[in-house]
Amino acid sequence: PEEFAEAFKVPRETIHRLTRYAELLAHWQKSTNLVAPSTLPALWSRHFADSAQLAKLAPEARLWLDLGSGAGFPGLVVALVNAGTPDFHMHLVEANRKKCAFLAEVARETDARVTVHAMRIEAVAERADRPMPEIVSARALAPLPQLLELAAPFFGTNTRGLFLIGRDADAEIETARDTWTFDARLHRSLTSADSHILEIANLQRRERPSAARAP
Repeated sequence: PEEFAEAFKVPRETIHRLTRYAELLAHWQKSTNLVAPSTLPALWSRHFADSAQLAKLAPEARLWLDLGSGAGFPGLVVALVNAGTPDFHMHLVEANRKKCAFLAEVARETDARVTVHAMRIEAVAERADRPMPEIVSARALAPLPQLLELAAPFFGTNTRGLFLIGRDADAEIETARDTWTFDARLHRSLTSADSHILEIANLQRRERPSAARAP
């Protein structure tokens, strides 16, 4: 906790919230598979810091949408890091009901400014009142072409994506460009030499050439 506070310049209240989050995760983990058990001893670096680094890339953003939130990484951690930010709100999308119950309890216990959507991402995308956030985030949710397919309905003119992806970032970007046009910027992860944060802007589906008409 002390190293986290120093690295991310967060107040003591944020550390208290994250400590309570850690306690609840350890309790729920006994009955619900939230994270790989081997990662629990390194929770503050492997999960909390890995998630919080996204907040540093969009300090001005007030409305976020986190896809496939699972145990709350990165979305719930970003929400807690921004607990003192006026008008901040995080939407968490997770289809697993047990994980949603966990997210809701952590949100209650920590006064996190979040809305938990207990449904599939595609179902949220079909809603007329779907969020149109400034930032769409996800962590290891799907290969990039599929991730962009899921994220695209939530992209407005000024929306950016912040996606935690692995060592094959360049190859994933190249494959995704077969279907999508976008501006991409890779940020090296602060917590893993093999990982990156992919920043996406101006996401558009690539137009397919019209099929030639038969004579």
